[in-house]
Amino acid sequence: MNAPVDLPQAREVCPTTTRRLLGEGALLVDVRERTEVARLAFDVPGVVVMPLSEFEQRFAELPRDCDLVLACESGPRSLKATYFLMFQGYTRVANMDGGIQKWARKGYPVQGTRATGPDALATAGSCCGTAPTAAATGPCCAPATAASSCCGPAATPQRQGGSCC
Repeated sequence: MNAPVDLPQAREVCPTTTRRLLGEGALLVDVRERTEVARLAFDVPGVVVMPLSEFEQRFAELPRDCDLVLACESGPRSLKATYFLMFQGYTRVANMDGGIQKWARKGYPVQGTRATGPDALATAGSCCGTAPTAAATGPCCAPATAASSCCGPAATPQRQGGSCC
């Protein structure tokens, strides 16, 4: 029987810290699926695309002797991969909080284009925020859409009427 393993909390870094780490020699590992990467990709030298669906079979390709920053669309999948690597004995790993969505919002280099339209706004992380943003006045905050969005009545109390980030 497998005994539970206590892992330390995963290190989470913002896109700005990620850029600094990349400049210091860290490796960016994108765990999004190839179709996602084809639409919008990190435009940084040496990025490794290792989809989460292939991760368990391929993780040993990743070096243990440099910092690894894992990223996905918004953070949860790369956090899962970060913990997986920690379980496998990797110690120099971090999750990029906010994923490529936050990276692109900060204006950092990407290849491709972000999706547009109501569905993209609802998933981009700022659809019905209380702060004035372009997305807050867009179609995702129309009454019918906002009600079912991540900020509407179906959302958790913490997110209702707030930012979806």
